[in-house]
Amino acid sequence: MPKYFLLVALSIILPATLFAQDKPAYKLFDASGNSITYKTMLDSLQHKKDVILFGEMHDNPIAHWLELEITKDMAATQKVTLGAEMIEADNQTQLNAYLKDSIDLKQLDSTARLWANHKTDYQPLVDFAKAENLKFIATNIPRRYASMVYKQGFEVLDSLPAQEKQWIAPLPILFDPQLPRYSEILNMMGEHGTPKLVMAQAIKDATMAHFILKNREADRLFIHYNGSFHSDFHEGILWYLQQSEHNLNYATITSVSQKNLENLEKEYLNQADFIIVIDEDMTRTY
Repeated sequence: MPKYFLLVALSIILPATLFAQDKPAYKLFDASGNSITYKTMLDSLQHKKDVILFGEMHDNPIAHWLELEITKDMAATQKVTLGAEMIEADNQTQLNAYLKDSIDLKQLDSTARLWANHKTDYQPLVDFAKAENLKFIATNIPRRYASMVYKQGFEVLDSLPAQEKQWIAPLPILFDPQLPRYSEILNMMGEHGTPKLVMAQAIKDATMAHFILKNREADRLFIHYNGSFHSDFHEGILWYLQQSEHNLNYATITSVSQKNLENLEKEYLNQADFIIVIDEDMTRTY
């Protein structure tokens, strides 16, 4: 290519490239608030981990995109199993049928209780598992049981038939209402906050941890996608995981929104091992 045309091409490309670098959609930080690269995070995640808990903002496209990208990169170097809060345990049969090509997406959508944003935000993960012949585990408690706990407490679960109890964590449920994040729920809800509301959160955390451990294999990394509140500050799901497996090698990721991406705000320090800070002007998926 003649030098003149090369210079013209560069004059067109470089400004666009520089503009993109000057206006990033997200930035990565470690727990201490140090800015890190994607490669630094990936190298750490690939080092002898049993479980990765990816805490997302449910309506954020950057968080969903990074879930898929990290999953692809991890799967390229090791065996993985995927799992998600967004599909309930009693829909595992339908999910397995889709993964095995026994039903199509339309049938999955009509027979499983998929979230409204499933097609845009979670189906790409399910389809990646399908293409790579990976297990995808529905980890969450069926919402009707969480609702029952919210209204009547843990004791209401004792009366469930044995078949239905298989979709929740084994009873009785270990529960520590003094955990900081559970206490925060009460503070946030004010007069609307009740101990049973915290129990409903705990039964979700306990059930997700139960199905992660039940389906975790020694030679495979389990990557789990959940709302960030379920794993922030190493509580929630992780607290329940550690009650059963004290020596679990894990990593947590969270996603937060800030106006300024240059520095991590103090309130997010130590929220997870890796913190994705996303521009607060980012569009939402719903």
